Amino acid sequence: MASNDNGPALDDHQYTVAGLRSYEAIYARDFVSPGGRRTTAEIFDELTWRPGQTVLDVGCGLGGAAFMMASERGSEVYAIDLSRNMVDEAAKRCHGYGLSAQVTMVHGDILTHELPHQFDLIHSREVFLHIHDKAGLFRILRDSLKPGGTLLFTDYCCGPDQPSEAFQSYVTEFGYDLRTVDEIGTLLTDAGFGGVSAMDQTQRFIDIHHRELEELPNTDLSQADQDELRVGWLSKIDRAERGEQRWGWFQATV
Repeated sequence: MASNDNGPALDDHQYTVAGLRSYEAIYARDFVSPGGRRTTAEIFDELTWRPGQTVLDVGCGLGGAAFMMASERGSEVYAIDLSRNMVDEAAKRCHGYGLSAQVTMVHGDILTHELPHQFDLIHSREVFLHIHDKAGLFRILRDSLKPGGTLLFTDYCCGPDQPSEAFQSYVTEFGYDLRTVDEIGTLLTDAGFGGVSAMDQTQRFIDIHHRELEELPNTDLSQADQDELRVGWLSKIDRAERGEQRWGWFQATV
């Protein structure tokens, strides 16, 4: 199994310490994914939770979802991320919140890391776009779930048509590997998952980003940082409205 060697690039480019502060200003503390805490709560509400269930959080970021699953849902969470910047900061916060007994923070590559056991739930938000060997990834995740376990994730996807030069340049710049929503669904089925649900939630993605733009002036970011984020958010909305960038919600079981 090939490893994912994007860790240093993520820390140096997309997830710098300053960049993480900007993300949190708009997503809420501890969150770096679209919709932040609000959308994470909406996703969690779609699941049936029981105290003490075990969760693998792939690409845990600053730990927001892991902390919610531990403190609000009573879960035991094994959280892994390839970004050293994020894991180090998340581990400090985990200790500060008094959640170290429930949440384990690990810096590692999900493609090669030896997991301690199987899990009841695997959760991830906007992470698998960084991983090119998706077939191998989904086999690993399938094998990491207990019988009856659930995989739940959201991710950036692409449209079915030939990409524009601008969109291809964007994908190449960040080193993404984007597939269509239907292609991800097929890969999950091929990996041995059942009950596969692959939903295109691009309009919801657009609505989230419009809402965040409206809330941007209420953050404590400098005007320069607000302007930079506004450009990025408008670009995401434009790509999504053109149908080139899609947002998928996925759920599957073992």
